[in-house]
Amino acid sequence: MSDVKNHIVIIGGGHVGLSFALLLAHRGIKSTLLEKVAYPTISPSEDTQRQYYLDCRNTALSRRTVQIYTQIGLWDKLSSHACRIDKVLISELGGFGQATLDKHAEKVESFGVVMENAWFGRVLLQAVKANSLITLIDKTNVTDIHQNEAGVTVSALTDSNSTPLTLSASLVVACDGQHSPSRQLLGVGVDTHDYRQVGIVGVVETDKAHNHVAIERFSTAGPLAVLPLTDNGDIHRRSVVFICPKGEEQRYLDDDEYFLATLQNVFGNQAGTFIKAGKRGAYPLTKVLAHRQVVGRCVLMGNAVHTLHPVAGQGFNLCLRDAHALANLLGENLAHGIDFGNTSRLQQYAKSRQKDQHRVIKFCDTVVGSFTSTSSIMKLARNVGLVAFDKVPFIKPMVATYAMGLKS
Repeated sequence: MSDVKNHIVIIGGGHVGLSFALLLAHRGIKSTLLEKVAYPTISPSEDTQRQYYLDCRNTALSRRTVQIYTQIGLWDKLSSHACRIDKVLISELGGFGQATLDKHAEKVESFGVVMENAWFGRVLLQAVKANSLITLIDKTNVTDIHQNEAGVTVSALTDSNSTPLTLSASLVVACDGQHSPSRQLLGVGVDTHDYRQVGIVGVVETDKAHNHVAIERFSTAGPLAVLPLTDNGDIHRRSVVFICPKGEEQRYLDDDEYFLATLQNVFGNQAGTFIKAGKRGAYPLTKVLAHRQVVGRCVLMGNAVHTLHPVAGQGFNLCLRDAHALANLLGENLAHGIDFGNTSRLQQYAKSRQKDQHRVIKFCDTVVGSFTSTSSIMKLARNVGLVAFDKVPFIKPMVATYAMGLKS
């Protein structure tokens, strides 16, 4: 690489890696993005008219996340498949407490949106492929990361070339997931916690329009949610996040009628009648927290540094705020001629993100721990807490601000 000082290698091309590359390019920074899987071929001229289907995975994007994509000029392309969340209903299965967050009461445009991952990834990938500042190399496995005071060298093997690929840069950012091979190559340990739960995600149809309402129900198995998705006439689609104990997931995956009946029992008539279920995926839930975010000229990002419980949909939004903060710092480096791999600057980034990260991690742990307890005293406390949340002034605005990612 001829200009090592002004080049960055990103390892991992999921939604976080693709987004980070676009954030860098918006600031005039070149990057090479390495991804181990083969990307699909997407033609810019392909018909992008809205298609309705029962897909599997969806992502809740906070208002702050929407603002970030707007800043880099991507939101207009994403927004056609985004469904607003105007109201959130929160309750416990078998409990008396209920709380409501309403956009009118909180004087906000919305609490965020829900978007299908298939469309989300498609738009990100198209934008990356169209950007001259980003070199995209898929079907690539990183085999070594070597760094010194002058720079970083990444060694990799590609399916298309038997000759090992060697890239030199001033900085490496690893976004290669919960099991991050890069994290292992860098010798960074992790703290893990197995929730002994499985998250089942998918899309269902109901006979009742969602009216942009998200429904959160807590049970001893874990948090359950039905989120609004874009509709098509009389087809009312909702994204489902269903948590069950590990070992019980197969029946929910194989038996549509059983899955729909279970949802009906959990949510009652709040969402209407559940009439059809699409393909579902099951994901074991484990918290993973890396011991370090910065190792010399290397930064861990996304699920490689913190993989969280999906409660409240905070994981991806936290990752994007990390990516946005690092891109801003590197933009300042570029403007002032500072090495992208400057250790003190990278440590400054890590320190600046600790408060937001710790708050989100603590919130997820508190909610999961509180609502999985079967103690009758804890159940009473939970429901009293929901009533208090709904009635006590100043609590809702604070929680809403955190949920929207507007305070970091």
